[in-house]
Amino acid sequence: MLLIVTNGWLRRHRKLLAWTGGSLAVLLVALAATGYLAYRHLNNNIAQANVQADIGKQPADLHPQAQNILIVGSGSAQRATTAGAAGVSNQTGTLLLVHIAADKQWAEIMSIPPYSWVSIPSCKKGDGKLSAPTQSRLNQAYATGNQDGNHVALGAACTIKAIERDTGIYINHFIVMNVNGFEGMVGALGGVDERNTAAIDDPAAGLVLPPGRHLLTPAQTVTYVHGLFGPESSSNLARITLQEALGVSLINRAKSKLPNPLAAYRFLDALTTSLTVDSQLGGMSGLYYLAHLLHGIPADKVTLFALPSYPRADVVPSDTTDVLWTQPVDGEIFASFRNDAQVSGALHAAAGRPGKFGVLPSAPPRTSQDIPVRTADLSICVD
Repeated sequence: MLLIVTNGWLRRHRKLLAWTGGSLAVLLVALAATGYLAYRHLNNNIAQANVQADIGKQPADLHPQAQNILIVGSGSAQRATTAGAAGVSNQTGTLLLVHIAADKQWAEIMSIPPYSWVSIPSCKKGDGKLSAPTQSRLNQAYATGNQDGNHVALGAACTIKAIERDTGIYINHFIVMNVNGFEGMVGALGGVDERNTAAIDDPAAGLVLPPGRHLLTPAQTVTYVHGLFGPESSSNLARITLQEALGVSLINRAKSKLPNPLAAYRFLDALTTSLTVDSQLGGMSGLYYLAHLLHGIPADKVTLFALPSYPRADVVPSDTTDVLWTQPVDGEIFASFRNDAQVSGALHAAAGRPGKFGVLPSAPPRTSQDIPVRTADLSICVD
């Protein structure tokens, strides 16, 4: 048994990406044996969209052989409004930018805080009108394009526009996964394992778990993956940690079900139904291609990191939710992605120059490690 706790998140990230690539590749190979009709059904499950016209002019693609893939975790979730009433969020909960090197020998995955305060350009909305440029949290870009919940592709296009404008990174492809699709996947696998060393007691969120190991139901998993319970719900990094930890457990359980073709098929059916991708990537063939690339890269050559950031409250005391990107470090990270160079060097160099941290001269030196994370007593049990 492997017990993964929150302070081991970097090790878990590497395992998650290695297992994701390998597991998806194996699942797709197993699927091929079930025949053309099953493949066609799953391929038809995946929504595809050409958003080039909606994105508009993109940054220069300096290394066409490299790949930058934006992975967006979205889904409606019940949240409390400022007035205390229940409201529905149509924003993103997870943003990952995957860079696969041109030589296919290494990959880096940048976890971008959805609550990053950025410039969002004008975007096409579901009603056909254009939004006004604004300053807001990054996940508002997705909500702008997908305003009515029926235009996932426009939400992805607006998110890509914002990230490309703010980082200068050319994005080749996107994958949007409705986080509520976890419910179907967990149902296909008969639940997912979780272990918490402290009680989770949040009846309002529908999650009451005593300390110990539990087999989460599909509904409990959706609440868990949204990270909406307890005091941790105010921490972006905590939510990312919970989602990725649960992802490891889900993938590991899926691997254990591979010998059962029916369970594997049901899992893939739920997974593909929750996906929207760009038509240039394609459906099952495109996913297999990406899985094959990741599976071929050694685990120690795959690095996942959280983009350094600090609370916007340091600059705007009334904003207790959003974060600002740490400069000049983040600018160097973006340049590494643009130039197909490994980011780790920029991160290590930045550690020796703490005096240069901060977006504004008045902002104290902060990094993402300074953001309080109150999930040290939570863990995921992975067999």
